[in-house]
Amino acid sequence: MLLEIIATTVRDAVLAEKGGADRIELITAFSEGGLTPSLALVEKVRESVTIPVRVMIRPHARSFQYDEEDIEVMRRDITHIGSVGGLGIVIGMLRQDGTVDEENLKTLLHAADGMDVTFHRAFDEVLNQTEALKVLSRYPEITDILTSGGAETAPAGADQLAKLNSLTAKQSLAILAGAGLTEHNLGAFLQQSGVRRVHFGSAVRVDADPLMPIDMDRLKAIRAILNSSK
Repeated sequence: MLLEIIATTVRDAVLAEKGGADRIELITAFSEGGLTPSLALVEKVRESVTIPVRVMIRPHARSFQYDEEDIEVMRRDITHIGSVGGLGIVIGMLRQDGTVDEENLKTLLHAADGMDVTFHRAFDEVLNQTEALKVLSRYPEITDILTSGGAETAPAGADQLAKLNSLTAKQSLAILAGAGLTEHNLGAFLQQSGVRRVHFGSAVRVDADPLMPIDMDRLKAIRAILNSSK
């Protein structure tokens, strides 16, 4: 079972690793769904932990549709982050018709030059998740799709996540379930969905507040549940 934790500071990242996280998603602007963090933060986090780190590449929170200037900013961010070494990235882009923006996806994957990639919750806004999954499965660099199954929360989307999970069973692409998971609903969710990768943000923080530090007791409780579910 893979546990990914959102970090917005170096301290978050260090605590996440100590608490049993397998991977970090590094972002800024938590309340906006995550934007690209500063290069200095990226560098310091990479120096401070040994577990994998994937960096959010998202220039604004207006939508998941990007113009040429946005894509160029994202491409440059990816190049800078790639120069740090040992990192992955988190991206996602859609067309106006609710399909994956494959042309711009290719541009950014080329810039990533072999880095591991997560396609983020833009996936929850696609018109047809099964068709979007087929598109993303063409790109071996994309190892994870972060999704709640198109529902407001992952527990609410558990049946759809089970379907998506079954479609990826024989692929290198995996479903990374996130949104609305807690230490209280995780066990039942894992049984219903069958997913083996989960993503936590506010639920591992003090008072479940995204602006608060990581609560080690909550994090360790979640790790224990995952360990017992193997």
